[in-house]
Amino acid sequence: MKQILVVEDDSDIATIMRDYLVAAGFAVDVISRGDRAIESIRTSKPDLLILDLGLPGRDGLDVLREVRRSDDTPVIVVTARGEESDRIVGLELGADDYVVKPFSPKELVARVRALLRRAEAKPDAEEILRANDVVIDVPRRRVTVAGADIDLTATEFQLLVTLAREPGRVFTRLQLLDAIHGVAFESYERAVDAHVKNLRRKLEPPTGAPKYIQTVYGVGYRFADR
Repeated sequence: MKQILVVEDDSDIATIMRDYLVAAGFAVDVISRGDRAIESIRTSKPDLLILDLGLPGRDGLDVLREVRRSDDTPVIVVTARGEESDRIVGLELGADDYVVKPFSPKELVARVRALLRRAEAKPDAEEILRANDVVIDVPRRRVTVAGADIDLTATEFQLLVTLAREPGRVFTRLQLLDAIHGVAFESYERAVDAHVKNLRRKLEPPTGAPKYIQTVYGVGYRFADR
């Protein structure tokens, strides 16, 4: 049984999330304070984290920042902060997905399932993707650049594989969003920009134009074909 950790200070919302997730077959722990979340994540090692941003004790963004320093646990941010900048900050810090309050509990469960599926996806056959000095070992979920291992979240890895499997092909943001979510959500297409920014920070040289993930202005992105 997959273990979900919910960090949410609104008891009513936390109860709804817990009840729907338990009914969907998950084991669920609930914590109401951000300053207790880090220790719980390190000790219980949940399969997925659902994290509110507005928390007492320690802000949710600070919790997410701390988690991403050493952990690639899938994270869904749940927030009442509907401003674009707030959502983008969460994604740029490494969140895999987000939902904005008020939200549908059934949609949240669907997003949890989709994120766990891509975190655990096991290809049927060996597949090694190579482009210049980037090597992607798909079955082992391993990425190296010039021989150095690169740590990616489940969402970043799926996005990279989608692009690298078809070098030169231009993907729209909507196509990439569908690829990383695995289900048809009416979600925020610009969220893809935040994930691409994270990938570039990890893969690309620190200066100069992007070498691997190229922007096609007005359309989307492509992986360099040479």
